[in-house]
Amino acid sequence: MRLSSILSSASSLFLASLALAEGASDVIDLNPSNFKSVVEPEPIILVEFFAPWCGHCKALAPHYEEAATALKEKSIKIAKVNCVDEADLCQEHGVQGYPTLKVFRNGTPTDYTGPRKADGIISYMVKQSLPAVSDVKATNLEEFQKADKIVALAYLSSPTEAPSAQFSATAEKHRDDYLFGLSTDAEAAKAAGVVPPAIVLYRSFDEPQTTYPYPIASATVEELEGWIKELSVPTIDEVNAENYMVYAQSGKPLAYVFLDPTESHKDEIIAAVRPIAEANRGHLNFVWIDAIKFGDHAKALNLAEAKWPGFVIQDLGKQLKYPLDQSKEVTAENVKEWVDLFNAGKLEPQLKSQPIPETQSEAVYNLVGKEFEKVVLDDSKDVFVEFYASWCGHCKRLKPTWDSLGEKYEGLKDRLVIAKMEATENDLPPSVPFRVSGFPTLKFKPAGARDFLDYDGDRSLESLIAFVEENAKNSLDASIPLQNESAPPVLVDQHHDEL
Repeated sequence: MRLSSILSSASSLFLASLALAEGASDVIDLNPSNFKSVVEPEPIILVEFFAPWCGHCKALAPHYEEAATALKEKSIKIAKVNCVDEADLCQEHGVQGYPTLKVFRNGTPTDYTGPRKADGIISYMVKQSLPAVSDVKATNLEEFQKADKIVALAYLSSPTEAPSAQFSATAEKHRDDYLFGLSTDAEAAKAAGVVPPAIVLYRSFDEPQTTYPYPIASATVEELEGWIKELSVPTIDEVNAENYMVYAQSGKPLAYVFLDPTESHKDEIIAAVRPIAEANRGHLNFVWIDAIKFGDHAKALNLAEAKWPGFVIQDLGKQLKYPLDQSKEVTAENVKEWVDLFNAGKLEPQLKSQPIPETQSEAVYNLVGKEFEKVVLDDSKDVFVEFYASWCGHCKRLKPTWDSLGEKYEGLKDRLVIAKMEATENDLPPSVPFRVSGFPTLKFKPAGARDFLDYDGDRSLESLIAFVEENAKNSLDASIPLQNESAPPVLVDQHHDEL
């Protein structure tokens, strides 16, 4: 062993021993001898089941430590189990991957579904420790207003005043998402400058205080959650793995500003785009994203060059992409023009496609985005397509079977196409009624139809053949001439309405 390695190991051991001796960690180590005695008495405790070699566990560790220290002050404990040393204990709790986090309430576990950064863990566990609706008085009003990024506080004259029941139902439904409070304290309302009945949303971003603007007595759960959800998305914020689902679940198109975070004018660009984001709030979400860290995502959104800043709008529902020409500067004027064209439905999505192969010599047709409609929407043919990714292990295992299926029907190419498409390198056109979200995905389009059938069977050659023979509209007997007497061709609408 090299001297540097010995010194490094010795140094690490010394620092670890020093930290242990000083009691530096607020994360409790659990094992079979203390698990029940520590976990079962606690009204709420978060437990991480981890493996020391796990990269995700290593990334989580500093955030977990920071959260443990912060939550200790709120009497919420955080613990961990080393699944290499305590394999039986982890198996007993159904651990199948690392890290697995569970919230225990007096020994009864539920899955942790919160973020994995320190502030997110703290926020999630604080919300879990509180009743769905907290009682707020003048003495704790200011603290409660700032206790989370999103705080909904109802000021009412009595606990039964409308819309107390609807507000409580909303809180029960979204206790993992937001913090809810109810105050019947006249002094609290006075200190807040609020005249009951009223519901006020406090935020740690944008406009910090917003009052429910509609008739409050008749407010429904759907109206309340819609109002809170709308205001829970910042006008423009950095998007990353921690908050992406907030945008994905909103259903709205997402406008990305790709930026190099080391550039000195980063904040100026965000400030220039902000008024456009504010003007489009409600139907288009704006974010900025680290172009260096998420360069592959930029390529997936059809920003081909590593040239920053870059701008692209993505229709998340249809997975269509509208990148601003990278020869243009990302200025407020150019972004506004692009957004206005998108809103007016005057932009055509940019479809990524590999080049059309010069020859098709294999039994399986090599399909690319540019000719998807021409090949797959051919009414005279049955078409069976495998959508795959080059890196996908399941796809690699399927390949010899799929090749055999192509060879089985190679003599019937005038009526049946067995095809494959690299879905990460080719976009589907807007006319296609589905998007690919996993690999491999197998879709069958019968001749003369526009409906695609999902193949959900096992991936044996026999099962694939049986599926083709059951669903093909054309005869699979090569001795029978192909009769082109199917239904009239279905017209494909070349105009695509966009959101």
